[in-house]
Amino acid sequence: MKRLHTRFKLAFSRWGLVLAILGPGLITASADNDAPGIATYSMVGSTYGYSFLWLLLLVTVGEVIVQETAARMGAVTGKGTTDLIRERFGVKMTAFAMLCLLLANLGTTVAQFAGIAAATELLGASRHITVPLAALLVGLVVLRGNYKNVEKVLLVLCLSAFAYVISAFMVRPPWGEVLRQAVIPTVQWDTGFILAVLATIGTTITPWGIVYIQASVADKGVALKNYRLTRVDVTFGALWGNIVSAFIIISTAATLFVVGVSVETAEQAAMALEPLAGMGARYLFAVGLLGASLLAASVLPLSTTYAVCEAFGWERGLDHRPHEARVFYDLYVGIIVLSVLTVLVPGIPLFPLMWLSQSMNAILLPVMLVLVLKLVNDRQIMGEWVNTRFQNLFSWFLVAIIALITVGLFISPLFGVSPIP
Repeated sequence: MKRLHTRFKLAFSRWGLVLAILGPGLITASADNDAPGIATYSMVGSTYGYSFLWLLLLVTVGEVIVQETAARMGAVTGKGTTDLIRERFGVKMTAFAMLCLLLANLGTTVAQFAGIAAATELLGASRHITVPLAALLVGLVVLRGNYKNVEKVLLVLCLSAFAYVISAFMVRPPWGEVLRQAVIPTVQWDTGFILAVLATIGTTITPWGIVYIQASVADKGVALKNYRLTRVDVTFGALWGNIVSAFIIISTAATLFVVGVSVETAEQAAMALEPLAGMGARYLFAVGLLGASLLAASVLPLSTTYAVCEAFGWERGLDHRPHEARVFYDLYVGIIVLSVLTVLVPGIPLFPLMWLSQSMNAILLPVMLVLVLKLVNDRQIMGEWVNTRFQNLFSWFLVAIIALITVGLFISPLFGVSPIP
């Protein structure tokens, strides 16, 4: 009996350790299913059917490798990505990297407020009222909130997109065709398809995700002896996030693509949940979209300002008063104000705005990936924890593919290919 008690005690201790470390990987990967993520996958599924599932499978492997690389650097060095970039590459390269990060994160922040606008308009409220109010709410959460509580809410939110999984099974798609297109690549040579590929990559593997997960692991002070649990967190998070992403594509393909509806609005995207929620689909979609947008809009601008100020050694943190950390507060307010003003431009299409921001994410991603690969393979920084050959080959393959697709995007008009649908 005593031996059994000891075993139970050890088991609970191990689970306590898992729960203490679990979080950064799951949150980062699940954040792919925020407002721009849902917009991207909905538009992809409704426009191209199941033909993007193979790409999502490939990108999942890439996300696991990239996120694990960033997490490992955080555990080994105890420092953030921007700290290491400044120490290793100097001020000029740091300035260029931070400009790319700032542009990518600004685009994603704009997309979050576009998600708030789309969700509240679906509920019958004007974006000109709800978006400024949401910006004030976000400011209060950041200034008075507690990150531990926000992290708990984010972990719960990871389960909210499960509605798409249920909806997909209820609509009974042709699973044989789904599996076939998940393993056989389908490619089209037109601008719309190229942008959709970039958006799918950019909403899954993000510059902000790399910075966020490394900073989270470093802040948690993960010991290398317990790093395997962080690796499990990162792997499980990427798999879970992209399983949900796949079902968003399957749901929209099975309900909208088959009837010729290509998602351009939140109301159309909500139709994919009708098999589950019926007439309440618009409300289920709107509430989920609003919650995800608000939470991401609370975290993303703050993580951006922390990263930029950390890179240049400027005073940062909410424990400083505004006059003590002027750049930190000015940058934070500037990101939110510019995002709100962009969304309030009369007639601006919200869903295209969201997924185009993710295309920009992918275009800027190689800059961060190249720097991270240089850092993680430096034995003076990482010791024996450098990348494996497979990790390096796949990561460089990812950089090359994104670069080639980006070049294809810019030269495609020269060959008279079709415009964005």
